Amino acid sequence: MPSASSIVVDVGDVPVALMTSDAALLAMLEQRFHRFLNHPATPAFEFDITVVPGESLDADADLEVSAERGQWHLRRGDFQAEWNPDTGHGSIRQTLSPYAADCVLRIVHTLLLSREQGFLLHASSVVRGGRAFLFTGPSGAGKTTIVRHAPEDVTVLTDEISYVRRQGDGYVAFGTPFAGEWADVAEPISAPIAAIFRLARGSDPIHTALDTPSVVRTLMRNILFFAHDRTLTRHVLDTACDVAARVPAFQLSFAPGPQVWETIR
Repeated sequence: MPSASSIVVDVGDVPVALMTSDAALLAMLEQRFHRFLNHPATPAFEFDITVVPGESLDADADLEVSAERGQWHLRRGDFQAEWNPDTGHGSIRQTLSPYAADCVLRIVHTLLLSREQGFLLHASSVVRGGRAFLFTGPSGAGKTTIVRHAPEDVTVLTDEISYVRRQGDGYVAFGTPFAGEWADVAEPISAPIAAIFRLARGSDPIHTALDTPSVVRTLMRNILFFAHDRTLTRHVLDTACDVAARVPAFQLSFAPGPQVWETIR
């Protein structure tokens, strides 16, 4: 049996090693995460990945995330995984696809961030002038559209899932490889968050300030969190309240086109 090979995927300054002896899967993972590979980094966590036939898993299984005695159990139709944050080690049994490992990484980061005043947010995000701007809202609101029309002085962090964590007295957004429709555009950089925009369809670009309760509701509707854990859920809510108190937030109505960027400064 060939020896295991690995890649190190660094998201939010948290390097995670993915190790597998399956050359085909390794190539898929390298392609999926190529902008976020950081092989010299010392991994904070590592996962041993075994490729198994699809019929050995329950293809109809819904996503489940639970903990027992410090061990997290993650399950979906295309993977079964275990992870112990204290030992830093985990394992994944999955089909031959990069999306299973991608999902496991998303879940792991939501669990880590919940204890570190952070979260993953269903939002596109960019950096302009050294500051980050986040765009959130329901599917079809224009999260991908707005970054597609970004001018040349804008760097895209993600078109789908934004990585938010508190640093000092404010919050920072990090680039992520968790892509949506517009894949392979994110950059592995970070910047302090200047504003959050809740998107809505309109004509001429108009943004109006949101009050704190509206910001908290908007964030909680769009934060990704999969575990049924009261303590961690409370941490996430507390963080959403803190973000609402510290980061300016607006409703942004716009029609598709580059003119929307005239109001985002």
